[in-house]
Amino acid sequence: MPKLPTLDHLRRLSGDIWNVAVDEYAAGSLNRRDLIRYAGLIGLTGFATAQNFGLPGAARAQTAAKPGGTIRVALDQPAATIDPVLVTDPASISVMSQVGEYLLFDDSETGLRPALALSWDGDDTAKIWTFKLRPDVKFNDGRVVTAKDVVATFERLIDPANGSSALSAYKGLLSKGAVSSSDDLTVTFRLDVPNSNFPFYVSSDVVNAVILPADYKGDFEKSFPGTGPFKLEAFRPKLGASFVRNPDYWGEKALPDRVEITFYNDPQSQVLALQAGQLDVIPYTPRIALSIGNDASFKILSVQASSHDPVHFRTDMAPFQDKRVRRALALTINREALVKGLFRGRAVVGNDSPFAPVFASTDASVPQRQPDLAEAKRLMAEAGVPNGFPITLTTERAYEIPDYAVLIQNFAKQIGIAVTLNVESQDAYYGAATFGKSDWLDSPFGLTDYGHRGTPDIFLNATLKSTGPWNAAHFKNPTYDGLLSDYSRARDLKSQRLAAGKIQRLLLDETPSIIAYFAQYSRVTTAKIQGVRFTAISHLLLDRASFL
Repeated sequence: MPKLPTLDHLRRLSGDIWNVAVDEYAAGSLNRRDLIRYAGLIGLTGFATAQNFGLPGAARAQTAAKPGGTIRVALDQPAATIDPVLVTDPASISVMSQVGEYLLFDDSETGLRPALALSWDGDDTAKIWTFKLRPDVKFNDGRVVTAKDVVATFERLIDPANGSSALSAYKGLLSKGAVSSSDDLTVTFRLDVPNSNFPFYVSSDVVNAVILPADYKGDFEKSFPGTGPFKLEAFRPKLGASFVRNPDYWGEKALPDRVEITFYNDPQSQVLALQAGQLDVIPYTPRIALSIGNDASFKILSVQASSHDPVHFRTDMAPFQDKRVRRALALTINREALVKGLFRGRAVVGNDSPFAPVFASTDASVPQRQPDLAEAKRLMAEAGVPNGFPITLTTERAYEIPDYAVLIQNFAKQIGIAVTLNVESQDAYYGAATFGKSDWLDSPFGLTDYGHRGTPDIFLNATLKSTGPWNAAHFKNPTYDGLLSDYSRARDLKSQRLAAGKIQRLLLDETPSIIAYFAQYSRVTTAKIQGVRFTAISHLLLDRASFL
């Protein structure tokens, strides 16, 4: 195991902000993984690696990794034409990640690490951030990557005229003209408001932030332009895609000769193909896990995530205008049972705020909400609805959500709330994804899936801020908005946790939504391969995959 640096050595690395984190680590209030993640956030890239801190797992060598062969992958059908500017669905992200890369990569164990940017730094206000690019990187068409490509990539994403899916992250944070370059390897971002977590916003956590050529015109499927370890061999809409090793890749060359991706319309077909030896990697669902059971021929790989399925209440409409009713329903949820039953243990309990245990800034001292039917019934009576009421829960037909909806129906019945389920296709549920044209954003009582992010910022801003574009709860609370501003400006973990704790307690009191769990992200592979890596937001990384 690598020798761990001493605390005195760590304190000499940077200034006061870093030293606060080191002191918390020494006191036992910050674990080693979160210290590494924080090192990456403030740009201490030399120490933001698992090897330097001896993290088990991250530094393990593969067993006899042999180059060659074709890795065969199953994915669901992409939701639409694959375009990094617009992409949101897991299948498209997985395909795109064979060729696309980011300034920074958010690793599940080590946090932020350099990718196309070698270093980064924010000023004292946390409003100006400067990134130094890796030299001599080429797109897979042979052109050299420069700061102009990076500037064009982000200006494309923050321009409302392009309809970028990244606007949910950048709205109110970056405006047109905010990104500039001083030379071919230096890019500067000038934020609208301070944000100490900004490096995550240019990382793999914002899936749209793949660096593309400056002259990109939206025809991604034509050649899959990118800088990654593979390049396009063939793309067949609705059928699949294949990629081959990129011989000009700036980093360590990919082990597999090829990656072959096949699109499937249903999970059961994927399982049958895996069991027949026709596939090496497939997506995971709890039902797929039941199908393969304890068969040693297959492995289930998981990473902890901030993925969650919030149940939102329209706080501006009866009966959920009264927070006592919202809190009562939250008190019916048996979170431990959900983790054990619905997820087979591949999740952790949530506490009705986006602050997942995986985030270093989460205040773990906030008491966990427990099921309490007696208190729930008391709140219902106090709110004037002792016998309950009928209500429709509108949700999407995706992942584990329909099963969770049935469980919510049963939990609510215990206090007299009669829930009717309206389970729609994802197209119908999300609609135009704008207020007034979306069951997701307009329904009085809804259940939605949210994918992983490396910080809670996007969840806090987009889903709960008064002006948030995903604020399905129509939650408008000036105190919350002020605390969110305090959190965004905080430049050290102690200050972040102080603001986070206040937000967590406010959300427990107000309960605009129920966040009962944070699910792990998993994949299923055959036992014959190793080195398959992935992120909790659906990037599928196969450059280190090999056959045993």
